[in-house]
Amino acid sequence: MVARRKVAVAGVALSDCGRADDATPYALHAQAARRALADAGLDRSLIDGFASAGLGTLAPVEVAEYLGLRPTWVDSTSVGGSTWEVMAAHAADAVAAGHARAVLLVYGSTARADVRAGRRTGTLSFGARGPMQFEVPYGHTLIAKYAMAARRHMIEYGTTIEQLAEVAVQARANAALNPEAMFRTPITVDEVLSGPMIADPFTKLHCCVRSDGGAAVLLVAEEYVRDCRTSPVWVLGSGESVSHAAMSEWPDFTVSPAAVSGRLAFERAGVRPAEIEVAEIYDAFTYMTLVTLEDLGFCGKGEGGAFVAKGRLRVEGGELPVNTDGGGLSAQHPGMRGLFLLVEAVRQLRGECGERQVRRNDGSPPRLAVASGTGGWFCSSGTVVLGAG
Repeated sequence: MVARRKVAVAGVALSDCGRADDATPYALHAQAARRALADAGLDRSLIDGFASAGLGTLAPVEVAEYLGLRPTWVDSTSVGGSTWEVMAAHAADAVAAGHARAVLLVYGSTARADVRAGRRTGTLSFGARGPMQFEVPYGHTLIAKYAMAARRHMIEYGTTIEQLAEVAVQARANAALNPEAMFRTPITVDEVLSGPMIADPFTKLHCCVRSDGGAAVLLVAEEYVRDCRTSPVWVLGSGESVSHAAMSEWPDFTVSPAAVSGRLAFERAGVRPAEIEVAEIYDAFTYMTLVTLEDLGFCGKGEGGAFVAKGRLRVEGGELPVNTDGGGLSAQHPGMRGLFLLVEAVRQLRGECGERQVRRNDGSPPRLAVASGTGGWFCSSGTVVLGAG
């Protein structure tokens, strides 16, 4: 029986992001993977675990083959945007148990370029099979599901559209500090509200951008940390949860599965939400940020509107900087964005974020961060708590 080992994030990286008209998804996977290995300063021969989803008929077999890897531990869990936090949890467990030395998580997508070139259309729904057959005929689009949940929160707790707009405004303020963000020009609440309606109550700026891009994260056992180029960031605890597929099976539109995954992650990490200094939260829509903040315990249920309205999410002057790179609302969103949350959280804990770096009162980088991904239409959640080395 192998004793459980500590697990560290040794390398993180993004591929070229934003607009990548001439790249393939496979190329973005490879670019992100190479950069993450270079970031860690480790040789690819150490990798014996591999996790990927969203590309190929036999994911992750096809991507591993493209990268020249022959892993003995694999994961292809696919639960939408929370995929990567769930995969990170599985990978950390595998490394801790001695089933793998180093696990590479990698993602790449040309979602924007594919639409632009006519290779695909915008995602209105995920199909009409299974439980979806009872919703799709009524025009219940993917965005409409989020919009309906947001409206329920507004009715239940008095949350205002201006408060939801503040999420977008503060994400853009953080993106303005990130030279790699797709959109950096500051916006106002009035500009958010006056935009074209997408799905009531969401106007365009309440919704994430569509981009190309990839990301990679390398997790290793503690004995390899001494060989790394960078300081380790430790996986302290994680949790995962699934809720529903059909909206009719969702007990409460104002409670996301992060209420479960977050509680488990914090309990297993032995920390309280109040100790977290940086939060990277999935934000395909402004409501996702607000309700996830509530469900992770940063404020009470129904208090999210007031919480975000006071500028708390900003890198500059915010009490709890959230989505410090600009998030999916402004930085990039190539599809299943959960892996980007982990990359940004690690970079913040290492103190590598330049102008957008979060700092404690003494000027040092933060010590604790959380990354929480959401999949589907609040169908699943994965939460990972990370600590600086």
